[in-house]
Amino acid sequence: MGPPKAVRTVSQEAFDEMVKENMEDLGMDATEALEDAIQTLTLQGVDLSGIVTCVPGVSSVNDNPVIQTIERLKQLDLKLASSVENDGVLKEIVELLDRLNDSCTGKGSGNVAIATRNGGVQLVSSVLLKLPSAFNQGVISSLKTLASLLHDLQSTEMFRESGGPKAVVGILKDKSEDVNILDNGFSVVAAAATGNEVLKASFMDLKIDELIVQCLREHSSGSIPCLYDAIRVLLTSDDNRVVASQVFGYARRFAKTGIAEALVGSLNQGIRTPSLMSACNALKAIAVNDEICRGVADIGGIDAILCCIDESGQQGNNALAKTCCSLLSKLAGSDVNKGAIVEKRGMERLIKISTLFSDDPSVLQEIMSIICVLSLRSPDKAARAIEAGAGDLAIHAMNRFPESEQLQRSACFMIRNLVVRNPENRALLLGNGIEKLIRKAKSNHRSCKDAATDALRDLGLDDYNS
Repeated sequence: MGPPKAVRTVSQEAFDEMVKENMEDLGMDATEALEDAIQTLTLQGVDLSGIVTCVPGVSSVNDNPVIQTIERLKQLDLKLASSVENDGVLKEIVELLDRLNDSCTGKGSGNVAIATRNGGVQLVSSVLLKLPSAFNQGVISSLKTLASLLHDLQSTEMFRESGGPKAVVGILKDKSEDVNILDNGFSVVAAAATGNEVLKASFMDLKIDELIVQCLREHSSGSIPCLYDAIRVLLTSDDNRVVASQVFGYARRFAKTGIAEALVGSLNQGIRTPSLMSACNALKAIAVNDEICRGVADIGGIDAILCCIDESGQQGNNALAKTCCSLLSKLAGSDVNKGAIVEKRGMERLIKISTLFSDDPSVLQEIMSIICVLSLRSPDKAARAIEAGAGDLAIHAMNRFPESEQLQRSACFMIRNLVVRNPENRALLLGNGIEKLIRKAKSNHRSCKDAATDALRDLGLDDYNS
């Protein structure tokens, strides 16, 4: 793991001194002095996040409401440490935590950075560890606030160094019957593990995979929405300090716990499940090899996904259609699953929803990606796709959305697989004007050049490289 990229910073004291010097030595007024300090440091590449930008002598850093809240919480944290606690203290702690959380959830306010720079992560972690185990409201408020504070690598490292992973997993185990605590706890797991490979490893060392499966089995589908986010984040390689992520191995560990069965159970409830899309994304993160993909199919996963795709069309739910198609495309990577999808009239069902979402290029792109995978090295499935209407889909999509680069590229890939081993499909597509559309995509979009060239070649055109 490489070291994090160095970022230039400045202390609050140094910033205040710079503003003061602008006023005293250069004769600037308060507003001008403050603006000059901000501009100068910004041009020098200094990160000012977490700095309270106020004018010394006119206003104080301690007047900032976030810092005032943190300072008062520190005082109460000391009372908890000395076992001085009563209903009044606990009530005030909850009020302060909720206030801090509200301050840090607003985008663009800069309050999260201010709280982090002033010890907010360590403080809330400390409070969480010291609260009475029976004080559920305090635990929930602490977890909510932690989740809002964990926003970057620096804050998640503070959480790790404060013993956060062990504390949160301990709470999840002790409070496994309380879905509110579980949801907020898994929200912290997701926030902490985002972009931090070390924390992913810490949670996996604490056997969070087994805990997640236990929660899925003991509680109704969708009752713990953030649990699905935690799965997805733990299995996403997103730490740019790491050359070789361990998430592939983590996905295999998750699969061995039987989590696929629990997730497919969520999908079987269909559109009624409030966290259906999150469950789809979690299952997609776990399906990392052929064995797991086949295992998902064996327990009814393909049937469940196709039913969800059908329902998305009936409900006009674009986001759900796109998510389910993306998951189906992942499972179609298994040759065994390709046959199962086609046998269940998957081609025809996909073409049907493409007509229902004909104005959404992101859904059409996902549908073409699935057909591309299904048709790969399979003349029978390519013929089935054309019969179902895949050729018409490509022509409609490329005509309708010429500026959608990813859609144009997906269409070129699909066309290639439909014709490379099926000469009869070439004449059909060429007769409907596909060559002009492919050449246009090749000319307009750099990322389409290779895919378009391959498609033109496999259509049997001699001048495919021009």
